[in-house]
Amino acid sequence: MGVALRDILAEYKTPVTWEALPGIAAIDANNTLYQFLTIIRQPDGTPLMDRRGRVTSHLSGILFRISSFMEKGIRPVFVFDGKPAELKQTTIDERRKIRDMAGEKWQEALERGDEVEAYKQARSSTRVDANILETSRELLRLMGIPVVQAPGEGEAQASYMVAKGDANYVVSQDYDTLLFGAPLLVRNLTVSGKRKIRGRQITVSPERIVLADTLAGLRLTREQLIEIGILIGTDFNPGVEGVGAKTGLKIVRNGGFARKLKEKLPDFDPAPVMAMFLHPAVTDDYSVTAGHPDAEGLKKMLCDGYDFSPERVDRALEGFAVKAGQKTLGSWF
Repeated sequence: MGVALRDILAEYKTPVTWEALPGIAAIDANNTLYQFLTIIRQPDGTPLMDRRGRVTSHLSGILFRISSFMEKGIRPVFVFDGKPAELKQTTIDERRKIRDMAGEKWQEALERGDEVEAYKQARSSTRVDANILETSRELLRLMGIPVVQAPGEGEAQASYMVAKGDANYVVSQDYDTLLFGAPLLVRNLTVSGKRKIRGRQITVSPERIVLADTLAGLRLTREQLIEIGILIGTDFNPGVEGVGAKTGLKIVRNGGFARKLKEKLPDFDPAPVMAMFLHPAVTDDYSVTAGHPDAEGLKKMLCDGYDFSPERVDRALEGFAVKAGQKTLGSWF
């Protein structure tokens, strides 16, 4: 997902403490839900489910992570994707095939008792479907969390909100948020903590990337950073075979962007992709003002509807300073 800029951004990632993150966080909702669904699983890859077999990993992730945010003074606003651009259809189709294949391999691994492979393939089979989106929106509504509907890419809308000063930073794992012009990107905020990666236990901590500092350090304009993304490949174009971030940086710095495309992809016009990042579809029809958490409604949805433990929901509500049984809270920011 996103664009593979990691190799040229390493020195511009700054570890950040939770204490430095209070403020309004424009969260890339679809990306965050994907992370919750990918990570919150049983050892054999099975997601959390209620007694009826309905997936609840995303609901658990939203409830407890957002509760943690609130305790730390982070004011989340979830920004959801709108209609995908036609340029993205090829990427969508390819991802669907990958998920379907991974789902088949997951079942095969389960049948032969290979738990490690099962977990790996299960993660790769993760999908955010209409039901996941609908139930996530309902939970956020009951929590009083503002929701923004983007006309197009959620990352573009979130970046726009930060550029306008209506939010302090974008929360996403994807580097293409920088191509959309996010002044400040915070990664690992929704997935921080101890994680098992390739059999090793590691600690994932929040990090931030300041776009202006990154461009200055790389001696690039934002347009040139987008050119590197186009050479590597984005959600909207396949890229040039064999070109990674470091090679792309050299090509662009030497003024060879157009020449390389003409040589390797003579029929490809980069202008629509450039325009997608520089002038994405965004809207001013949104609010970052929080509503009132509905503790009674939350427990009805989660405990009565999805078999959540009342005790766990009560603990999560403590992050909102809401007592069990108290329907609303007048002001929680």
